[in-house]
Amino acid sequence: MNNMKDANNTNNRNTKLDMNNAGIALGMNNANAVFDRNDIEAVIFDWAGTTVDFGCFAPVQAFVEVFKQYGITPTMEEVRKPMGMLKIDHIRTMLNMPRIRQCWVEKYGSEPTEENVNQLFAIFEEKLMSILHLYSDPKPGVVEVVKALREKGLKIGSTTGYTDKMMAIVAPAAKEKGYEPDVCFSPDSTGQKGRPYPYMIFRNMEALGISDVKKVLKIGDTVSDIKEGKNAGVWSAGVVIGSSEMALSEEEYEALSEAEKEAKCKETADKFIAAGADMVFLRLEEVV
Repeated sequence: MNNMKDANNTNNRNTKLDMNNAGIALGMNNANAVFDRNDIEAVIFDWAGTTVDFGCFAPVQAFVEVFKQYGITPTMEEVRKPMGMLKIDHIRTMLNMPRIRQCWVEKYGSEPTEENVNQLFAIFEEKLMSILHLYSDPKPGVVEVVKALREKGLKIGSTTGYTDKMMAIVAPAAKEKGYEPDVCFSPDSTGQKGRPYPYMIFRNMEALGISDVKKVLKIGDTVSDIKEGKNAGVWSAGVVIGSSEMALSEEEYEALSEAEKEAKCKETADKFIAAGADMVFLRLEEVV
């Protein structure tokens, strides 16, 4: 957190990313508030794309396979756009996308129904459950960042678009590799009201004993994450490298030239800014 600028002093949507000193405070929706890391009592992280699964590829693969099974090949943009939502909501959102909806009507002669949503989700869940253990490694620096935050006395929460059933695979696998938040809440704990609803954050605050939303920093890797944080009234931040919004594997990112990296990082950060992010980090190491 020591690289952040005063949230009152920067309102530029076209902020240039400094690849050597990232941690950019944006203050888009907190013009009258000043971020002070010393006020923060808890950091709430997302899971896939934020703390585990660099690039958030587990659900992407499963979504693509499910729609292909129904004769529709989604684009990466279509698959990635709803990322961070409760997974059944993600499928519902994809089916309502104009191109996919048109393809469905042309193939099946009618609009997709809620029954179709449930059918696709059942297949998606089966496919995802079979591969989740392969995509549960903590991202580079996560274990060290969480250790450093705890040494500063901060509590570590988490929210996710996965279900409890899915997290029963992801959480133990991540724990074996050194990452374990103090608490984790999925949409199963909030009556299936996942992102962008704020309720998973409130469940975290309740469990962690945090009384003030301005003592919480929420960090995620999707637009849905940013909206979740903003709707809860906490400080809401995006992490760029390894995010679902960037949509690159670690190998693909490292293969880019420095100019390409900077352009890709700026493109991703701009999405977070447009969604109302209070700050954007290139890497989670900048949170400490």
